[in-house]
Amino acid sequence: MSPDASTLPVAAPPGDDVRGRRARGGLVAFLARRLAAGVVTLLAVTIVTFFALNVLPGNVASVVLGKNATPDQVAELEQKLGLDRSVPERYLDWLGDIVHGHLGDSSIATAQGLPDPSLWPLISGPLKNTVILAGLTILILTPLSLIVGVVAARHEDRVPDHLISVVTLVFISLPEFVVGSVLIIAFFSWLDLLPPVVLVPPGGNPLDDVKALILPIATLALTSLAWTARLVRVGMVEVLRSDWVRTARLNGMSEGRVVWRDALRNGLAPSVQVFALTTQYLVGGVIVTEAVFSYPGLGTYLVSSVLVRDVTAVQTITLLVAGAYILINILADLLVVLLVPKLRTSL
Repeated sequence: MSPDASTLPVAAPPGDDVRGRRARGGLVAFLARRLAAGVVTLLAVTIVTFFALNVLPGNVASVVLGKNATPDQVAELEQKLGLDRSVPERYLDWLGDIVHGHLGDSSIATAQGLPDPSLWPLISGPLKNTVILAGLTILILTPLSLIVGVVAARHEDRVPDHLISVVTLVFISLPEFVVGSVLIIAFFSWLDLLPPVVLVPPGGNPLDDVKALILPIATLALTSLAWTARLVRVGMVEVLRSDWVRTARLNGMSEGRVVWRDALRNGLAPSVQVFALTTQYLVGGVIVTEAVFSYPGLGTYLVSSVLVRDVTAVQTITLLVAGAYILINILADLLVVLLVPKLRTSL
């Protein structure tokens, strides 16, 4: 008995399979190009940073010994720290350590005679604190930006849209230390509701006192919301004006489904890049906010390392921040390609 034709598997057209393989190959080639460009960019950043730091007057030896140290004492400590060698030699030594998975030794820790001057134990705690602060901000900022942007787009050129525009413009024009200082005055000095600083003991976890994180997170979120919400609004306005949205509404589709499911998905692609830029800012630009609230994060550690001329620490932190920037850019570009089918075929 011959099988029913309806039960037989239907083979995909050969052209579809070829196009699928080409799309996947193009995506792999795209990622390979971006990763290669990222490695070259990282190398350039480390070279510029290392040589710029060594142009600054003084070094960690003179900082540790103080103004009363004799030239012989300074020279002896410089020899111990390897500062008597040329700048290219020191850079290549540091780069060799990085290639072998070692972040290097902290110059200030070595000069102070600490038993373990390795840099990773010293920066792992501040790095964790910064990731927690930035991560919590992103979790709050992303849905808040979508909500504010969609509300502004749905009420285009009406009171809610103008009000959101004015408020976001105010926050986009104010630096972080001003917003943070105003929040401290309002919620600590006047209302006595929230602490003005974040006290995290060595080895502690910032999440142990979530209340203390509210003001730093609010500062970062408010100063970033203007960029993200305004771009979401632009993308949503364009989509809501499209013919297919009008057709969906005329066909009786609910407004919530049109706006929050279909229109928002199509309007997100232009917003991905601005979310990437905001995330980059949160990864590398929290230095001011950490300083305002005495938050023991990577930015605070970076500032102290610059003050004591700990070149290895500054160089390594710069590498981590630059690497995060590049990785976020690559992921954002990949997400845009996945959201826009036309881009996949053009790779």
